[in-house]
Amino acid sequence: MSTVRVLLPLMLVASCKPPPDEEHHMPQADPARGAQAIERIGCAACHQIPGIRWPKGASGPSLQDFAKQGLIAGRLPNRPDVLTSFVRNAPATLPGTTMPAMPLTKEEARDVAAYLYATGSR
Repeated sequence: MSTVRVLLPLMLVASCKPPPDEEHHMPQADPARGAQAIERIGCAACHQIPGIRWPKGASGPSLQDFAKQGLIAGRLPNRPDVLTSFVRNAPATLPGTTMPAMPLTKEEARDVAAYLYATGSR
């Protein structure tokens, strides 16, 4: 019984999700460069993206409040490493997705992910 009293609080604390700021913290990435990459490759042709004025795509999901979404593409955990892989090469990350691979370097993909997290937490 005493083991349960000690372990239960530890298990509860360990199972809590970190706050969004910590969960999506990407110190190695630059959201401003992410916005530039988003505009350069035309992500807004398919998605509505906060801070990107034109175009306002509708064939892909809106990326408004992206940081608050639990899943990427409805099936992948919304974590920086997964999002970085997904925005760079969605078909390899999630076979069967309709999102194409994008012409992004690894660094640019991290910047795009940082932008989506930064605009989604405002």
